[in-house]
Amino acid sequence: MALKKKVAIITEQEYLAGEEIAENKHEFIGGEIFAMSGASKNHERISGNVFRKFGNFLENSSYEPFSSDIKVKIGKDFFYPDTMVVCDDQTDHDYYTEMPTIIVEVLSKSTRRYDQTIKRIAYQSIPTLQEYILIEQEFVDIEISKKKDTWKSRHYFLGDTFTLESIGLTVKVEDLYYRVKNEEMTDFLQMHEQSQG
Repeated sequence: MALKKKVAIITEQEYLAGEEIAENKHEFIGGEIFAMSGASKNHERISGNVFRKFGNFLENSSYEPFSSDIKVKIGKDFFYPDTMVVCDDQTDHDYYTEMPTIIVEVLSKSTRRYDQTIKRIAYQSIPTLQEYILIEQEFVDIEISKKKDTWKSRHYFLGDTFTLESIGLTVKVEDLYYRVKNEEMTDFLQMHEQSQG
């Protein structure tokens, strides 16, 4: 989702109070709030696929997935990840956490640079974060960086599987692109149908 600067410097308390009654979501960075624009269908398909995978796998565990309506607080800043996993959250607030284990962002043309730079640096400063995942929506590419690998990135494509070691979940790339409409997925599904026929 794209960001647009909205107002001048405000306090954290003003931001949190305003966000509880706001019609649209805003991120809070350096005392300024930034309005978030809407998401595409492909963006929502990927986010939904990720959240569903997390939710089914983590049922009856101490880990809990959250979708894009819960904020993560980093220092005095607040961000809205597309999806995250939290374990034993000690944050005493209903609308944000400070203790994510996994954060997932779905990329678009308008947010790619922001998610790959500003958010990456901020997220990787969180002591509890173990894995950061960036998922392209216009083509198939999943980038995963892990704290244990000093945040070195690895990319996964159609036909690949990857394991999120912090929760023990193994996922096929194509499962996260279920129903996504882009050229690579169209070609992949056609080839799959031909091989089955």
